[in-house]
Amino acid sequence: MKQHFVTFLSPGTFVAEDSTLPVDSWDVEQARKMAADVRERYDARPYCFYFTTRSRGPKDLDSKETKRSGTYYLPHCRVETLADVKRRNDPREKILLSNMECNGWKKIATTTSGWKWTQPFEKNDVLLKARPR
Repeated sequence: MKQHFVTFLSPGTFVAEDSTLPVDSWDVEQARKMAADVRERYDARPYCFYFTTRSRGPKDLDSKETKRSGTYYLPHCRVETLADVKRRNDPREKILLSNMECNGWKKIATTTSGWKWTQPFEKNDVLLKARPR
């Protein structure tokens, strides 16, 4: 047995809030539309999503994650490099800069509207483009 899911991440107090919903397939456009209806505590809205596939064999008691996509960041995020953060030289970003350097993060994604949230932007991640109006 196999089932696909999409997990939406929204800004949280200490860690991201998440909502996971079943989907028929790893359809980016469908997930993008679904994101518009997701609301977390304090009306936080998703900044990204990723897909997973869970499988269970006939003798398994529970399913396990067998496949996971990269993260798809919604258009209200921006991607920046370590060089971008250094160039800004903002004293309020001292901890961010330190985290990037210590953890080897080459890029980060940050929300540009709603609650501010920043996290590493990994090799297989995608920044979705805004749709023309």
